[in-house]
Amino acid sequence: MDYGPMLYMVQLFFAIVIGIYFWNLLKSQQNKKHGLVKESEKENGKLKEMRNVRLTEPLSSLTRPADLKDVVGQEEGIDLLRAALCGPNPQHVIIYGPPGVGKTAAARLVLEEARRKAISPFPADAKFVEIDASITRFDERNIADPLIGSVHDPIYQGAGSMGSAGIPQPKPGACTKAHGGVLFIDEIGELHPMQMNKLLKVLEDRKVLLESAYYYENDRNIPAHIHDIFQNGLPADFRLVGATTRMPAELSPPLRSRCMEVFFKPLEKEDIQRIVINAVDKVGIEVDGGAVGEIVKYAGNGREAVNIVQLAAGITQVESSCRITLETVEKVLNNGRFSPRTEVRPGIEPAIGVVNGLAVHGANVGVLIEVEAKAIPVDKGSGSWTVTGVIDQEEVGGEGRKLIRKSMARGAVENVLTVLRSEYGLATLDYDLHLNFPGGTPVDGPSAGVSIATAIYSAISQRPVYHLLAMTGEISVHGKVKGVGGVMSKVDAARKAGIKKVVIPSDNWLSIFENLADIEVIAVNNLGQVLDIAFVQ
Repeated sequence: MDYGPMLYMVQLFFAIVIGIYFWNLLKSQQNKKHGLVKESEKENGKLKEMRNVRLTEPLSSLTRPADLKDVVGQEEGIDLLRAALCGPNPQHVIIYGPPGVGKTAAARLVLEEARRKAISPFPADAKFVEIDASITRFDERNIADPLIGSVHDPIYQGAGSMGSAGIPQPKPGACTKAHGGVLFIDEIGELHPMQMNKLLKVLEDRKVLLESAYYYENDRNIPAHIHDIFQNGLPADFRLVGATTRMPAELSPPLRSRCMEVFFKPLEKEDIQRIVINAVDKVGIEVDGGAVGEIVKYAGNGREAVNIVQLAAGITQVESSCRITLETVEKVLNNGRFSPRTEVRPGIEPAIGVVNGLAVHGANVGVLIEVEAKAIPVDKGSGSWTVTGVIDQEEVGGEGRKLIRKSMARGAVENVLTVLRSEYGLATLDYDLHLNFPGGTPVDGPSAGVSIATAIYSAISQRPVYHLLAMTGEISVHGKVKGVGGVMSKVDAARKAGIKKVVIPSDNWLSIFENLADIEVIAVNNLGQVLDIAFVQ
């Protein structure tokens, strides 16, 4: 029997089946590709439609400084920022200052100026990469780190071409993206300690070193550029500019030692007024003089001033009016629960038991504080003392532990009472003493020592204190006046408050104090010198 025709038919059958299979497979792939193309075209159309929809710019964008001269009230800080970034050897910088005073805008504009300088190493296309430390998230397994950079290992990165080949894929972070330019980290004090340590290493090496359990030096399947990255690191030669509203002592000492420190001051009323007038001009609407004054009274910084103007202008335009009135501004302030700027002014005449002290808060912002003392005679030796308006305890953290210590302000009171009894023969135990720091802001720190001593001495001796005098300094148990921090800011705050004389520790004396207008700065070594100056003759 001849099986040839039968075998031929079987082969033909299988050939047809295989052909139909591959034809269906090809058709399926083409349909899939065609579907992807159609879906892509549809999504591209949606994106184009979305990009064609543009709202007007918010007033905060319109009023953003376009030139350094537009940054209001920060002339000294900008000069130092220029010195740090525009020279042939730019430095890392930390900018301290309250929110809304122009830290970010100044950093961006100084880089633009540095690009134009012939002596500057920044190229004309140097990047300004901005990142907010308070929202920066990272993974301890190095899966994601938008600041430093990360490695997408095959088990995590999915079924891409490198993932299926078992190749780790480095992903650059902000440090590498800022290579050759400036990395601006807002609220740098909020950075996680682990990221801070990594950042310090990057600042030292000027490159980012990455590791992966899936990288093998002799693996020929890994592309050459990935070998290069793992062996030599990602380039990260940038200059760091960090901004913070914290006090310098709250930041990492290793970070501070690598950076120049520049301080931006709170905006004065005149500065806020300039910002308000500029914002009104940008809106293109008229404003009453009383409305401007009310905004200046309540706005704590430039951002708040612009926001108030924007809301007031919105109300005016919705009501089809062409002028911002005082009534409109008051409506905005009332609804926004704004509080007026707190300003402590000296008394109008000398008073018993009332002394002007000086303090700093926030990012080295000087303030005038009032210290009150009242002495009530009691039976001999049965007196007591009370202090209000200070922090009772403070928590100190460090090296993985937290310590709770007694308030330094309360400690200063105890030092003062010891000095007044032992050095000046004052019978403090024959009085009930009440010391108060009015104003609602908790006070702490030893620098109020001289103010406390003067107030208590005045209350017991019934001698009035010169009302246009302010003072700062720590008191030792031997009556010595010790140096304190933030003296320049304190003197500046006293001058702006209308104070005529300021007493400071001799350890804090600077030659610049000799030439200050409208105020006399006096350096002292002991409490006796303070008392000689304080009382009205």
